[in-house]
Amino acid sequence: MAAAWAVLVVLLAAAQAASAAPATAPAFLWAPKNYGRSDDTKEVVHYQTVSSKSLAKSVLAEGGWSNFICSREAAQRNVDVAVIFIGSTLQSADISKDNQVDPALADRLKLSFTSSNFSMAFPYVSTSDDEKLESSLLSGFAANCNSGFERNDITYTDKCTVSGQDLYKYPNMDAINDLVVSGRANPFGRTGLIVFCSGGFQRLGRLVKSEGELLAQLVELLEHSGAKYTILYCFLSS
Repeated sequence: MAAAWAVLVVLLAAAQAASAAPATAPAFLWAPKNYGRSDDTKEVVHYQTVSSKSLAKSVLAEGGWSNFICSREAAQRNVDVAVIFIGSTLQSADISKDNQVDPALADRLKLSFTSSNFSMAFPYVSTSDDEKLESSLLSGFAANCNSGFERNDITYTDKCTVSGQDLYKYPNMDAINDLVVSGRANPFGRTGLIVFCSGGFQRLGRLVKSEGELLAQLVELLEHSGAKYTILYCFLSS
């Protein structure tokens, strides 16, 4: 089941040796349970370099997100929560290294990729865009959803650099939990879209957690709630 991950590590190690390789970062998409896809394909890897806008398009079309964030029909919801986790730790070359900056993150991504019902990997996402990644992805979704995307309720952690009149920002994991639980209590509502930005929350104080620990805590929260969920992890452009 982990064959695709092993091939991914080998190819990234080869790319690391090429000094002329452009700066890229990986993205991973997974769903632990079936969420309406018509096939049972898993562990898909796209080896070509893609932009953040191309990533958004692939997540919608091949990843199946168009079924629940572009659809006007809330009653046919197959996913309770879709999460965009914007990281800042992992770059493409780091996946093949023995010594990880954040071992918990690498372990969580590997486990999620190899054990989920459906997973996709994008090893080479260009990080050179001037636009913030969260804004680029959301505008990419909107551009490929026609008019359906505007109806989504999007919430953010309070470290996200976004603005808007109807902006909902959440200050801690308890608030995210309340959001997930309330969404589960409304089976006819739309899929909740959560943007979890690098660093987590503004007021962690002394309880600063690594990115891997935050991702693990978020996954545990989703699992404990019983929510049907899918997560897109991608790297924040510097």
